[in-house]
Amino acid sequence: MNYRERYNEYAEEFNGVLKEFCNNLDCRPEILADSLRYSLELGGKRIRPVLTYSVGDLLGVERKKLSNFALAIELIHTYSLIHDDLPEMDNDDFRRGKPSNHKVFGAGNAVLAGDGLLNTAYSLLFKECVKGAEYISAASFICDCAGIYGMIAGQSADLLHEKDTSYNEPTLNFIYENKTAKLITAPVAVPSILCGGKHFAELKAFGRDLGCLFQVTDDILDVEGSFESLGKSIGKDGKEGKYTSVNLRGLDGSKLMADVLAERCRGILEGIGGGNEFLLNLVDDVRNRKA
Repeated sequence: MNYRERYNEYAEEFNGVLKEFCNNLDCRPEILADSLRYSLELGGKRIRPVLTYSVGDLLGVERKKLSNFALAIELIHTYSLIHDDLPEMDNDDFRRGKPSNHKVFGAGNAVLAGDGLLNTAYSLLFKECVKGAEYISAASFICDCAGIYGMIAGQSADLLHEKDTSYNEPTLNFIYENKTAKLITAPVAVPSILCGGKHFAELKAFGRDLGCLFQVTDDILDVEGSFESLGKSIGKDGKEGKYTSVNLRGLDGSKLMADVLAERCRGILEGIGGGNEFLLNLVDDVRNRKA
């Protein structure tokens, strides 16, 4: 099985988990359930559940231990996208080629949909905690990655520095590592936590570098990409003075940084060894992505 086939297999396996979750949503009023399903079913790369499953396979973690953690992380990611598209945040009318949640259901309902996904993710994590200490540690790690010491801190810094006229590495690194990389690190680290911390330090570093690589390529695509391939508005970061790699390093400097991060990711995986071929290919996929 080649890389793309295996990626799709992981994604489809998770989509089955997600479909069951969506089918069992029975919350009222109906607009709440509809808005939750709308954003969850828009699709996307499913890179976080793919990472959860593939790192689990690398470490020999049973799939049944991982699925609810993968689902919780994807719910958190989807909530962050709903809120990120709001007029008060990035003000984007499109997500994955379709109207953003707030354009379909209104800003108020979009806020509630995001809140609902976050709270439901935490409910899933709480239920996992009864299974043992390692499950508590995994749930706690995800919460920290998503919260005020992780993604929310990065989002706050992103807003704070939106109109800056000069840029520096420490601020950009803080935004990258928290806004994006923390929620890429979570699915990489959770399988390690569930099997006693095997390769935890290496995988945590890999998640950080892969998350930063994903964000650098996102910044590059905001300049070189297209709405047709990305499914969202292009060129907004530059127009709005966002704190991006391109604004700090220029386009060529950003591509060089992406190469450096990709090489660091490969080095970590080669140090771990084992069945790392899929993850090595995934690093190349992120580096060279067009969507």
